[in-house]
Amino acid sequence: EAYGRERAPQVAGLPGVKRSTWWSNQHPERDDLPRRLREFTTLGLYEVDAAFVPPPPANGVTGLHLVATARPGQGTLGPEPVNGLLLVLISPRSDEEAQALRDWGDVVHLRPIAEAAVPGYRMLTPYERVGGGEPRYLHLYEMATDDPESTYRTMTPLVQERLGPPGTPAYDAWAWHPALRIDYVN
Repeated sequence: EAYGRERAPQVAGLPGVKRSTWWSNQHPERDDLPRRLREFTTLGLYEVDAAFVPPPPANGVTGLHLVATARPGQGTLGPEPVNGLLLVLISPRSDEEAQALRDWGDVVHLRPIAEAAVPGYRMLTPYERVGGGEPRYLHLYEMATDDPESTYRTMTPLVQERLGPPGTPAYDAWAWHPALRIDYVN
């Protein structure tokens, strides 16, 4: 509530901000995947144009400025409102591996998820951090579902139906890349 009352109007009033939303973390302290970033309770998202200059982060707030990659998002649009998000932040192990990781993310990882047509998943959009740094990439999964956590948990089994189980070459190539470092998933 404090974020929506205080910080969101400050950022939304800046030049270049088109719209804003903020979300509450519904599954804090998830431990099914490794992470390098600390947990947070609120996620503020701002759609901005090239005129936007990020403000200094407020006390206790982490700010990331990301732009959509040249490759478009994948998935489907539907009439239902987006009421859930899956946030995946990843980084390459080195700058030299950044493009290989980006290519893997777009072609090898995101595409099979879109092809699996996970009920409740809508758009899967890749973003890159302005100026580099870590986390480097964001995969933002939009959901239209009454239960985002259950929807998230159906994704891997549906991909496995298409690629095979863990330990098979297709699944393992989809699940991991040598340059992948998972910064945050929730």
